[in-house]
Amino acid sequence: MRTGADRPAGAVKGAAVDDTSSALVAAAPARQLAAADVYAALDTSRRGLAPAQAAKRLQEYGPNELPRTRRRAVWRDVATQFTDLFAVVLLVACAITFLAYGLQQPRDAGTLQLAVAILAVVVLNAAIGFAQEYSAERTAQALAAMVPHACRVLRGGERLEVPARDLVPGDVVVLEAGDAVSADCRVVEAHELTVDNAPLTGESNPVGRTAEPVPAGPALEARNGIFMGTDVVAGSGRAVVVATGASTEFGRIYRLAAAAPRQKTPLQHQVAVMARRVAGAALAIGALMFVVRLPTGESVLPSFVFALGVMVALVPEGLPATLSVSLAIGVRRMARRQALIKQLLAVEALGSTTVVCTDKTGTLTQAEMTVTRVWADGVVDEVSGVGYAPQGEVADAAAVRELLRVAGLCCDARLVAPAGPREHWRVLGDTTEGALLVVAAKAGLDLGAEAAATPRVTEFPFDSDRKLMTTVHRTTTGHQACVKGAPMELMARCTDMEREGRQEPLTGRHRAQAVAASDELAAQGLRVLAVARREVGGPRPAQQEAESGLTLLGLVGMLDPPRAEVTEAVAACRGAGIRIVMVTGDHPLTGEAVARRVGIVRRSDPVVVTGARLDAMSDEELDALLAEPSELLLCRVSPEHKMRVVTAFQRRGEVVAVTGDGANDAPALKHADIGVAMGAGGTDVAREAAAMVLLDDSFASIATAVRLGRAVYQNIRKFLVYLFSHNIGELVPILAATFAGFPLVPITAVQILAIDLGSDVLPALALGAEPPEPDVMDRPPRSPRERLFSAAVTGRILFLGGIQAACVTGVFFWHVVASGIPFDDFTRDTPVYREAITMVQAGIVLSQFFNALAVRTERQSILKVGLLSNPALLAAGGFGVALMAAISYLPPFQAVFHTAALDAADWAVLTALGTLPLLADEIRKAWLRRRDARRKGAPR
Repeated sequence: MRTGADRPAGAVKGAAVDDTSSALVAAAPARQLAAADVYAALDTSRRGLAPAQAAKRLQEYGPNELPRTRRRAVWRDVATQFTDLFAVVLLVACAITFLAYGLQQPRDAGTLQLAVAILAVVVLNAAIGFAQEYSAERTAQALAAMVPHACRVLRGGERLEVPARDLVPGDVVVLEAGDAVSADCRVVEAHELTVDNAPLTGESNPVGRTAEPVPAGPALEARNGIFMGTDVVAGSGRAVVVATGASTEFGRIYRLAAAAPRQKTPLQHQVAVMARRVAGAALAIGALMFVVRLPTGESVLPSFVFALGVMVALVPEGLPATLSVSLAIGVRRMARRQALIKQLLAVEALGSTTVVCTDKTGTLTQAEMTVTRVWADGVVDEVSGVGYAPQGEVADAAAVRELLRVAGLCCDARLVAPAGPREHWRVLGDTTEGALLVVAAKAGLDLGAEAAATPRVTEFPFDSDRKLMTTVHRTTTGHQACVKGAPMELMARCTDMEREGRQEPLTGRHRAQAVAASDELAAQGLRVLAVARREVGGPRPAQQEAESGLTLLGLVGMLDPPRAEVTEAVAACRGAGIRIVMVTGDHPLTGEAVARRVGIVRRSDPVVVTGARLDAMSDEELDALLAEPSELLLCRVSPEHKMRVVTAFQRRGEVVAVTGDGANDAPALKHADIGVAMGAGGTDVAREAAAMVLLDDSFASIATAVRLGRAVYQNIRKFLVYLFSHNIGELVPILAATFAGFPLVPITAVQILAIDLGSDVLPALALGAEPPEPDVMDRPPRSPRERLFSAAVTGRILFLGGIQAACVTGVFFWHVVASGIPFDDFTRDTPVYREAITMVQAGIVLSQFFNALAVRTERQSILKVGLLSNPALLAAGGFGVALMAAISYLPPFQAVFHTAALDAADWAVLTALGTLPLLADEIRKAWLRRRDARRKGAPR
C-alpha cells in the first residue's frame, strides 16, 4: 500500500477535507520547477497517467468534487416540525388531557375528544410545514453546479474525455479556449493561454498564463497555475493536475464559507419572542382559570380540563402552518420573477434589508463587453447596440472601416451564433476581442472573408510587459502587421497616423490630440484600446520591426454595459431607504464608472476604499467609515474583506444582503443576513452558500424580491391580527361565564379547535397571498428591533377582538337568561345550553368572515380594494361558514361538538353582529386617512 511519502510531490488529496495543508503549500514545488521537471515531480509523463495508475490514484485521493453539505434525514425534518414552541405546548396539553381521561371516574368522552383533536391539530400543522419546506429544498437542489462535468486528458498517450470527478493528481489536462478548468493545475505548455480568474479573484480582466517556473508566493498570483472553477478564454495548452476536490483554491474558499455561521433572520427572532410570550400568557391564564374555578365546588379534574381548554383557546396553533404557507407563497411569487428562495424565512428577511452589498460584473452589468465609441482622425463615432449580438450601427462606418478591419484581424476570439431559440450570442475567447468582432460586424465587415483574403502567417501574443498583440497577414501586395494594445504603449511606437484615408506624420499636436481622446474615453469608464498597422518586409519579421514605425488608425472604447433594468431598480431601492454599496474586485475607476451609470453614485465625491486600505483600518475606523452617510465603493477586495465589511455593518444593527457569483463571494454570502447568488453565471459554491438565487443574474430581481419580501411581512401582520383577534372572542366569554358564576363554558375546547382549523387557517392563508400594497417601496426599511406585535398591531387586535368578544358574549348570556333557567340547573345536555354554545361558535365564525375583509388593508377602504378582489379569501370564509352549518345541523357533528340546530332568526342576528368589526374598522381607517391628510397639509 502506498504511503504518504510515496505520493507524487505537489499532489493534494481531494478527499482530505480536514487536512490543513492547502493547495498553496502542496503545489508550490511544482510551480517552482521547470516545465520538463514537473512530470517527474508528480510521477507522470507527457503521455499522461496510465489508465491503471489513474484508477489507483482515484481510489487513493478520492473523487475530484467538493464535499456536499450533508442533508438531514427526512425523519429529522419531520421531527423538527414538532419542536416549535406552540407544538410543544399543545403536545404537553394533549398528553395531560389523555392522562386526565385515564384518571376520570367515570370517564368523560369529551375529554378524549379534546385530546384527540389537539393531537390532530399538531399533526396537521406539522404536515403542512414539512411539505412546504421539503418542496422548497427540492427546488433548490435542481440548480446545476458550476464545476464542469467532463474534461479532456491524456491517459497513456491517448486523448480522452473523462468525468471531471475522475481527475487525479498527475493527470495531464488538454486546454482550449472555452474550456472550464476542473482542478488546480500547473501549466506545462502555453500557447497564448489566457484564463478568467473572476470566480476566484473577482477581477474581470483575463490574465495570461505561462509554462515558466515562478518563485514562491500566493497561489492565485502564480502565472503558471490554473484553478478549479475558472475558464480558459483564449489560446491553448496543457497542464498537470496538482490538487483536486476540497484541497483546491476553490475548495479552500468553500471551507471558509462552510465555517461561516448562518445568521438568524429578523422574523426568526420576532417569532421566537412572540411564541415565548404567547405560550407564557396561555399557561398563566390557564392556571388562573384553574385556581378561580376550584372554589366553585367543581372537582379537580374537570377544573383542570377546563383550564386546558382556556390555554388551547389562547395558543394560535394554526400560526406555524400559516406562516410556512405564507412564506412559501412568497417563494413561488419570487420564483416567477426569477428569484429562487432556498430558505423560507429568507423571504421576509429581504423585506427588512437596510444595506445591499452588490457585486458589479454580471449583476449590475451584462458581463458582455461592448464597444460604444470609436475615435479616428479627431472624431468620435457612437456605436449602438449592447451585448454580443451583432445588432446596432456605427455612426460613420466608412470612416472607421479600416480601423475595425485591422482590430478584427488581430483577434483570436470567435463569435458564436445561438444554436437555438433559447440561446444567445456568445464569445469563445477573450471578451475584449469579442467586443471588437461585434463592432466590426455592426460596421458591415465580413471578418471571415477578410481573414481568408489576408491569412495570418505569424503572430506575437499579448504579454503584460509590452501590452500589445500583433498578427502578421499576407496581402496582395506583401505582408501587413496588425497591432492592438494599450494606448500609451502603442502610440509610443507610432510615427504616422491615418487621416482621411491618407498616411501622414504623427505630429506632436496630433499625438497630444490622440492622448487627450484616450484620457477622455478612460474618464468615462471605458476600457480603451489603440489600433495600428504597418507594412513589413516578409512573413516572419522580427518583433521589433513589426511593432515599430506604426501608423495609428484610432482608438476603441468599450465597457461591460449596465443591464437596462438596473437603473430603475437602484432608484427603487434608494426610494425604499436601502443603502447600496458596490463591493468588487475590479479597478476603482471601472467600479465608479459603472456605479455612476446605474445611479449608485450620484455625488461628485464618493468614498472609494480599496482592499489595501481596508487592511490598514482598525475595526473602529471601519465602523466610523460605514457610519458616514456617504456613497461607498469597495474595490480590489478579497473574500476576507467582504466578510469583514458585512460583519461591520451587522455590528451597526443593519440587515445586510450580499450579492455575488464567484467562489470568492461565498463566505460573505453565507454570513450575510440574506445571501443572493447568481443562478445563470454563478458558481456552485456561491449558490450553496446563498439563501436566494437570481435565475436571471439581474440586480433588478433583488428590488422585486425586496418588494415581495415587504409584502410578506405585511401579510404576516394581517393574519396575526386575524388569528389573535378571534382568540379574544373565544377567551372573553369563558372569563365572563366564570366570573358570572355560570357552571359551564360558553365554548368548548373542541369547538375552539374546529374554529381554528375550519375558519382560521384557510382565510389566513388567503391573507398571506395578498399582493403588495402600492406604496410598499415608498416606506423606509423596517427596523430589526421593531416588534412583530407593535403597538399598532396590538391595538388593532384588541379593537377587533373586543368587538367580537362583546357580541358573542352578549349573544350567549342573552340566550341563556332569556330561557329563564337558573344557572345551577344547566348541564351539558340542556338544549338551551347547546343552542347557546352553538350561537357562540357560529358568531365567532361569521365575525371572522367579515374580520378577514377588514384586515386586508391597513388604511385603504375595502371598497377601494374591492370586496371580490381576493376570491380565495371569500372561498375560505365560505368554507368556514359551511363547516359551521354542518356542525350545527348534522347529527354526527352535533354528537361530537354538543351543538344544536339554529333557526333563520339566529343566523340573521349573528350575521348582523358579525358585520360590526368590518364596519367599525372602516370608520377607523377613514379617521386615519383624514388624520394623515391633515398632517400632510399642515405647514412644515
